[in-house]
Amino acid sequence: MTLRKVGIIGSGRIGGTVGILLAKAGCEVVFSSRHPDNLKDLAKAAGPSACAGTVDEAASFGDVILLSLPLKAVPELDESTKTALQGKIVIDTSNPYPERDGMIAEDARKDPGGMGSVIARLLPGARVVRAFNSVYFEDLRRTTNRMGEKIGIPIAGDDREAVDVTIELVEKAGLDPVVVGGLKDSKRFDVGTAVYATSASAREIREKLRLKPEGKKKAA
Repeated sequence: MTLRKVGIIGSGRIGGTVGILLAKAGCEVVFSSRHPDNLKDLAKAAGPSACAGTVDEAASFGDVILLSLPLKAVPELDESTKTALQGKIVIDTSNPYPERDGMIAEDARKDPGGMGSVIARLLPGARVVRAFNSVYFEDLRRTTNRMGEKIGIPIAGDDREAVDVTIELVEKAGLDPVVVGGLKDSKRFDVGTAVYATSASAREIREKLRLKPEGKKKAA
């Protein structure tokens, strides 16, 4: 597999955890937030292939970007960051919570294209893929759920190469990728769906979403 440079924008529970898993699997990782000095311990825990930086540094560094921000923060990204994300694979983990994000989350929950379509509109030109949004971060740290099964990660995207790279990174992290379909199909694992916040296995995800067994290998 190709060595990936991964920029993490939003290094909290999900972004920080996925970043550690990827760094320990051999990826080069730059964690970022508005306060990069607060991320030194996180970068140290991830190992020698990780460091902390600014949001712009992570956006410029990564050939793949993991975007793990509260939804309300996405429109607030600097124009320089949005420009840097154009043409790059952006794996989005965000979820719409009205109590935290306000009206933008209420609108997102009503969007017929799901969160994938929402993020794609907010970041024009980015190669958006949805993944890592449906799992408890405590389970993510172990890569297994409460039943001891490897956690399945639903994936949705329209860009074949971007989906394939996401599959690669999910596997590097020790998790089990499940391609659900195109970007609009991300609504099938958004907040409130049968697989959301369950840390379900790939088998359970396929059963609940009625996917064909070979769906894992099929890019959107």
